[in-house]
Amino acid sequence: MDAFDHREFRRTLGAFTTGVTVVTTVDAAGKPYGVTANSFSSVSLDPPLILWSQALTSSSYPAFRDCERFVVNILGDHQVHVSNQFAKSGDDKFQGIAVRTGLGGVPVIDDSAAHLECRKVAAYPGGDHVVYIGQVERIHRSAHRPLAFGEGRYMVTFAHDLGEARATPGNAGMAALEAVRMAGAALAETCERIGQRTLGLAVWGNQGATIVRWEPSLQPVSPYLQTGVVVSLTQSATGLAFAAFMRPDVVEDAVRHELRLREAEGHPDEGQFALRLAEAREHGMARAVGCAPSPRHKVRVNAFSVPVFDAQGEMVLALSTTCEAERLAPDWDGEVPRILRATAQRLSARLGHRGQ
Repeated sequence: MDAFDHREFRRTLGAFTTGVTVVTTVDAAGKPYGVTANSFSSVSLDPPLILWSQALTSSSYPAFRDCERFVVNILGDHQVHVSNQFAKSGDDKFQGIAVRTGLGGVPVIDDSAAHLECRKVAAYPGGDHVVYIGQVERIHRSAHRPLAFGEGRYMVTFAHDLGEARATPGNAGMAALEAVRMAGAALAETCERIGQRTLGLAVWGNQGATIVRWEPSLQPVSPYLQTGVVVSLTQSATGLAFAAFMRPDVVEDAVRHELRLREAEGHPDEGQFALRLAEAREHGMARAVGCAPSPRHKVRVNAFSVPVFDAQGEMVLALSTTCEAERLAPDWDGEVPRILRATAQRLSARLGHRGQ
């Protein structure tokens, strides 16, 4: 058997994304205990059995070893703070946590995604852990989405099979809503993959291309990252992506209106816009190269924006990065635009798009 170290083993296990639970119990004196655990699984439906495991070195191990009952509290995606609190050592884990008393006096954490009140029926050795089997006697499921954990970080969950929802022009349809949810869940990881550069999500709203979410990054392009901003269709990478890839009957009137306004302000288009559209369609993404400080960000920026499509081939979202020009080269084949385009293609595929 090939040798591997504990760190490599833990990293490999991290590829299996799990939910997050806090398991609670009380000792013979009625003192409550709780521990964060993601080693939770169902065992049997009839009888209803579940399992979870605990390290033998855990300070609460004696309490769980000797207890008769425990509760598995499945955390919601709003309860990261609960998970963190019960993952730490100390005697004040329940401080500030709303609980109620369950069967046998065991505390049940309020407002979780679900909980299962169990009677402990067996415990088995498992190396440096012990595996507990519990028979479920009472359950509750709320409407909260469950919290997830994988690759050493918290995650949020969303539906993979999105059905045949169709976005309607000028309105955020179901596909657009799911695209925003899905892309939002991927923002932090994508931001890290492109070297901590600012990311934005935009949809087509009733006033045009509208920023609905930012991922500032550890090095934000500027402090002026507002949502709800309608961006230029002819001057910004995000707007140009909509102009290039959204259905013409949705976007063309808005483009013509903007070009007329720019001409009235002394900035006539002399064919540059058509060239930029052609470039965007050739490369599958839009680009804006800053020649002067951005009016919004107050620094010279470069930007790329990629379209996300639904199952009907309609553009429902733009995924964009904006960064100081000295930190983001304008090359079409650079690493950042390649990662951005690949991310958009994966999101589109999850929405049912089958194009290239």
